[in-house]
Amino acid sequence: MSSSAEVPAAIPIFDGHNDTLLRLALQKEKPPEEVFGKGAGSGHIDLPKARAGGFAGGFFAMFPPPIKSTDLSQVTQAQRYDVPLPPMLPIESAQASTIRMLSIMLRLEQALPDDVAVCRTAGEIRAAMAANRIAALLHIEGAEAIDPDFAMLDVLYAAGLRSIGLVWSRSNIYGHGVPFRFPGSPDVGPGLTDAGKALVAECNRRGIVVDLSHLNEQGFWDVAGISTAPLVATHSNVHALSESARNLTDKQLAAIRESGGVVGLNFATGFLRPDGAMRADTDLDIMVRHLDYLLERLGEDGLAFGSDFDGAVIPNAIGSAAGLQRLVDRLREAGYSEALLRKIAHENWLSLIERTQA
Repeated sequence: MSSSAEVPAAIPIFDGHNDTLLRLALQKEKPPEEVFGKGAGSGHIDLPKARAGGFAGGFFAMFPPPIKSTDLSQVTQAQRYDVPLPPMLPIESAQASTIRMLSIMLRLEQALPDDVAVCRTAGEIRAAMAANRIAALLHIEGAEAIDPDFAMLDVLYAAGLRSIGLVWSRSNIYGHGVPFRFPGSPDVGPGLTDAGKALVAECNRRGIVVDLSHLNEQGFWDVAGISTAPLVATHSNVHALSESARNLTDKQLAAIRESGGVVGLNFATGFLRPDGAMRADTDLDIMVRHLDYLLERLGEDGLAFGSDFDGAVIPNAIGSAAGLQRLVDRLREAGYSEALLRKIAHENWLSLIERTQA
């Protein structure tokens, strides 16, 4: 008998948030299916990196980018910042970019049928994972592309949309987001508009996840007061540990737990570090501290991963989807059981999707 310890098998990871479709849409050098399939470039998620790190799928965001980019350069080293947000985005621009990203996702599935599947239910996600296909759940980050009559929602839902973040940090016709501010509170400005409340009700009717990441605190409580589904923040962290306006207060975490909801740990270092700096030389122990806190506040069924891959500065110790098992190994070292690791890695998201669609 060998005296060496048995190495645990890689745990499949279904992740709460990435911006890979936006990255593929913005690059012009090669067809997106070639960039994704062959792994060209420095992106966080592509097929080779996913295979290397056990990335089994996740919420693939369609984020309509600002006409003028938000400048986050000052955030890299600063311990105090307040980044001006872009103005509201015209619906025509939002719809054009959203359709472009939707097209990319559908083309990935068509070009790589043995490797990628657009999934609409938890059952379809499980089947894709069992077949070793990347399970993509379509998500909108900022509902600017959806008209108040929901005609565009009909089209997107038919195409596979099953999760909506009502706002990215800028305001839109549905509500108001939080700024990129550190230190800062999520308690900024008014909450949902009447149109926003109608959109939440429509999401509940269709079984669409309502994502509270980026929404301000009043909007959070508006959703909590009217939604019949579990409360969800796909990529947010703990305000008590990092005072970013993007992070969740203890009161918000308590409401998420009471609803049977889930929070996905954001790997963005600016929302992890106590100094708020977006620095890649950030130790994994900070991520463990946030997960420990979420575990205490939410219980074993309430925490997951929400990496923000391809949309944030993440720790060098992870680097990309290829490094996901390093975080899993670090959690093992911290005493997390294999059963709990499976919950965090994919089971809690699948349960959340199932219960939202019931």
